[in-house]
Amino acid sequence: MSTSWSMRDAASFFFFATLFACTFEKLHWSFGGQIALSDLLALCFIATYAAVSRSRIPWTSAVLITFGIVFVLVYLFGFYNLDTAAGLDQFVKGFVKFVIHFTFLALGVAWLSRRSIRYYWRSLTWFFAGITANAAYGVAQLVLAQAGVNLDHFIVNPITRGASQINIYGAVNHSSVFRPNALTGDPNHLGIMLIVPLLVLTPVYLRLEPGHELRKKLEILIAFLLVVELATLSRSGLLGLTVGAVILMLPYRSYLKTRAVVVPLLWVFGVVAVVVLTRLHFFWVVIKSRLQTGGGSESAHFQVYSFIPQILHSHPLLGLGLNNFSIYYEQVTGKTNWGPHSFYVSLIVETGLIGTAVFVIFLFWVFARLAVARELGNRLARAGDPLARRVRPLAWGWTAALAGTMAANAFYLTMQFYYFYVFLTLILAMPLVFGQRAEPAAKRAAAPARALPAPA
Repeated sequence: MSTSWSMRDAASFFFFATLFACTFEKLHWSFGGQIALSDLLALCFIATYAAVSRSRIPWTSAVLITFGIVFVLVYLFGFYNLDTAAGLDQFVKGFVKFVIHFTFLALGVAWLSRRSIRYYWRSLTWFFAGITANAAYGVAQLVLAQAGVNLDHFIVNPITRGASQINIYGAVNHSSVFRPNALTGDPNHLGIMLIVPLLVLTPVYLRLEPGHELRKKLEILIAFLLVVELATLSRSGLLGLTVGAVILMLPYRSYLKTRAVVVPLLWVFGVVAVVVLTRLHFFWVVIKSRLQTGGGSESAHFQVYSFIPQILHSHPLLGLGLNNFSIYYEQVTGKTNWGPHSFYVSLIVETGLIGTAVFVIFLFWVFARLAVARELGNRLARAGDPLARRVRPLAWGWTAALAGTMAANAFYLTMQFYYFYVFLTLILAMPLVFGQRAEPAAKRAAAPARALPAPA
């Protein structure tokens, strides 16, 4: 019995650790391919889960396993379109990563489905704590870079034995323009990852009761994350944030003029105004450059879409093969190790029409599960359960965050990263975890009132 409990504790530890570290892209090592810290933690969770799990997996995990098998078949059939050793190497790297991440997704949902609502909130806290720690590292990285200090040299490089540093966007009057990438590989990755806590926590914060102990903390946290979002100068991040915000306006537009919304925005405006006014010309030049749409960076982002008809003409059904866009791109342009800079280009070019159709069906199913989560909140509200004030905002937040992430991935590929699978784990587990509360609440609401005894 003690061994069983010990293994459960280990599984829980590795589960929380994976959630916390899933955005730490820079923490990786190059042996047998690129092995990230989050991969190692996920493998430890998978192993400990297998050691302690004796019950059947929930229906949602069974559906996930089915999708995983279909994805694997698509990738394996696409394997036969490879024609170079380099292409094979890229395929193996991408395939191994996918298997680890999707296995974690299926088992993570099963793990959470047997845990309590309190455990789910703890999981959510660890996930967002990791992203917040990443953002805080990015702020420290940015501040020290202004003084000529590379924080990665002291923190990351000794751990990974590799070189990394803050992103240098360019220079204005011989002053470098820094964009924090924190522990991610790119400032745009950080910007897109930050929209998840921003969009999920905002509706939860808005529905907190006045005087709730978390209200002030979330107000400060949301303002802080929004400031870091702006510091990344990520247009894709802001695009995703805008799309998500529009979705949140559907149920929460009445809050726009309330103190709960105005105060965090004033915090952000005040911080940004102070920083910008100290170097007005510098920031004016930087902002102008980010608003331009005709530069080389923008051309590269749009140019990759031109490869879609070319690849569909030669390999329409299964594409070039998983993780092989960079091989094709090198043959066309001579640029090495260059990704498609669009998840959708990557999806179509590498997996063809069949792989794209499967992924579209998968995403449709995820949105359907989010609809179930929102309806759970409605059922709890009809039953008079106060938990509805948490469930409905959380479900709307996940919906906005998923839609915003999809919009941002028109020009980046974070939907291939490990954090996205953790993101999906928390989404798909939500109806299972909170459904445990909704059924009894619905029965209580439907039960007729007990008749009072007749007076003696």
